Amino acid sequence: MTQDPARRDAPYRRGETALLLVDMQRIWVEPGLEHPYDERPYYYGRLRDTVIPNQRRLLAAARGAGADVLHTVIESLTSHGRDRSLDHKLSDMHVPKGAPEGRVIEALAPVEDEIVLPKTSSGVFNSTNIDYVLRNLGVRYLIIAGVVTDQCVDMAVRDAADRGYLVTLVDDACATYSEERHRAAVNAFGGYCWVSDTATVAARLDALAGEG
Repeated sequence: MTQDPARRDAPYRRGETALLLVDMQRIWVEPGLEHPYDERPYYYGRLRDTVIPNQRRLLAAARGAGADVLHTVIESLTSHGRDRSLDHKLSDMHVPKGAPEGRVIEALAPVEDEIVLPKTSSGVFNSTNIDYVLRNLGVRYLIIAGVVTDQCVDMAVRDAADRGYLVTLVDDACATYSEERHRAAVNAFGGYCWVSDTATVAARLDALAGEG
């Protein structure tokens, strides 16, 4: 039996590490599909200049290391959205099944055998079988990045930690609607994870690739 790691920033292990990208889909990332750029200049600017380039680096490193990659998208299981959570209904949040705006953005498009999990609530562990999938894959170390920091990313971090995963939050690969909200969120849920940055996490994944 493998001994449990003694700290949240324990080195990743080959065959036990996965990257989860949260809600990096067109409707939330491309200006004009939900909100125009002028309404959220900080958010869209951070996505363009920081988050998407950093996630591309993480994706390349994860793929190079043979780590599993999972993508979540908010997407109803039906065209009418009757299956959505009550919160999403009250929030008028509905991406119909198969809608083009619900796809992962082209810059981060999944490749063959990367798993895409449609969810109908903020928490991916609440409305998908991600826990079952991760355990079947043998994952213990879960690297999380995406949008938005203080909503769906927050829930993914906390819920994963509660289920026994060693979570890494990649700070500079996440965004919300202001720097103040981002910092407050990371400070609030940082106790559930190892908060790191793209360069450090990518270097660790690159080191795993060298073990293959």
